[in-house]
Amino acid sequence: MKIGILGSGQLGRMLALAGYPLGHTFTFFDTAPNSATSDLGATTLATFDDHTALGVFAAACDVVTYEFENVPYQAALTINAQVPVYPPARALKVSQDRVIEKEFLQGLGIATPAFLAVSSEAELHAACLTLGTPCIVKTRRLGYDGKGQVRINSQGDIAGAWRELSGAPLIVEGFIPFTRELSVIAVRSIDGTVLTYPLVQNVHRSGILHRSETPAPEVAQKLEAAAYQIAATVLQELQYVGVIAIELFDVDGELLVNELAPRVHNSGHATIDGVITSQFENHIRAITGTALGSIEPRSRSVMYNLVGTLPDLSRLTALPNAKLHLYGKEPRAGRKLGHVTLLNPSQRDEQTLEQLLGGVSVAVVNPTS
Repeated sequence: MKIGILGSGQLGRMLALAGYPLGHTFTFFDTAPNSATSDLGATTLATFDDHTALGVFAAACDVVTYEFENVPYQAALTINAQVPVYPPARALKVSQDRVIEKEFLQGLGIATPAFLAVSSEAELHAACLTLGTPCIVKTRRLGYDGKGQVRINSQGDIAGAWRELSGAPLIVEGFIPFTRELSVIAVRSIDGTVLTYPLVQNVHRSGILHRSETPAPEVAQKLEAAAYQIAATVLQELQYVGVIAIELFDVDGELLVNELAPRVHNSGHATIDGVITSQFENHIRAITGTALGSIEPRSRSVMYNLVGTLPDLSRLTALPNAKLHLYGKEPRAGRKLGHVTLLNPSQRDEQTLEQLLGGVSVAVVNPTS
């Protein structure tokens, strides 16, 4: 099949790399050149409000998917009038606004952090009084990897936060003293079959995912079952097709949903090497109507993002069972340049990698997201 991907970053790259062995070909749509997919297929360069370009792109595809959740909802509808778009456009609409997202989840009986929508500095003051400080204030739309959010520790921080976030419509969330951050990655096929990968434990640095361990250690059966039920409920309600990631806070054995990501996800990168069928391959299988592949783990896996600059790659690849994936991007502060997955790593392997990446520990820290 000819598969169109909206977006041409590293997730689009990994989708194409997973799909070519299955006999598919790929074309991409993006607003900027010099992408991570330039060697994997043609790219249509246009804006998402260029309906002529969207129509030409759609005409060249059998099915279209997307690699990031900020694809405009209307653009997805325009394409869907010509060819199927998976995941469905409703998943974009729900996930693009943090208030709508949390209202959607609570409507399904799924717990989230306490929150209030605000649209003025006065409302921000009132929300911080209601929810207490510290709290987290975020833009309702856009924002990722720690961008578009500020932690408010006291009333004195409010004016600065309002200025920093440019007076955009905001959401204020109560601060969660969680035990750890988890994510559940699941895939649903066109025929409704659902598979759920083992839970992942995540550690962030400066709002960017640093380390993901699969399967998450010391997970009680009750907690695992609760995470899988959350995923199944969301997938069913959205009549979803493809991979979804759901970010979770584990608060002393109870789960709160932080965010939905209606796409393949950074915390699932270890599935490329550590699971029989990766999240990327199963996403392609799902949207093309192919039977889903086995999600049986090959090994315990620990994935680290390579952010900003690359370490000494000769030392990195000398680590036993290290699997390196580079995205072909130019170094830049805060930019994800690649990732490395360690299969069944020893503590010494992880300590060595942490040193290469400029870190000193693998400690879980409280988030700003």
